[in-house]
Amino acid sequence: MSAISVREFSHNPSAVFARVEKGETVEVTRHGNVIAILVPSGGPMERYAHLVAQGKIKLKSTTVADLADFPRYDVPDDAPDPLESLLAEREECDR
Repeated sequence: MSAISVREFSHNPSAVFARVEKGETVEVTRHGNVIAILVPSGGPMERYAHLVAQGKIKLKSTTVADLADFPRYDVPDDAPDPLESLLAEREECDR
């Protein structure tokens, strides 16, 4: 994984996206703090992207390398989504 500054990213975003398309994960930093992580589509981060976008989970940059180690479970196509069930239970508990 490599890191680039926001300024460097803004000068040539196409080149950064080309690196990501080739499989590289890139951290974008501002004043030394990671503000974004660009990962190739289909990678381990893709499983969580919609939850991060909705603000339901937050990932620390230090966990990105470990995402591949998260357990994966095969779920039949006709089974209810276990993640949605867990999130629904969590919402009920918060009420």
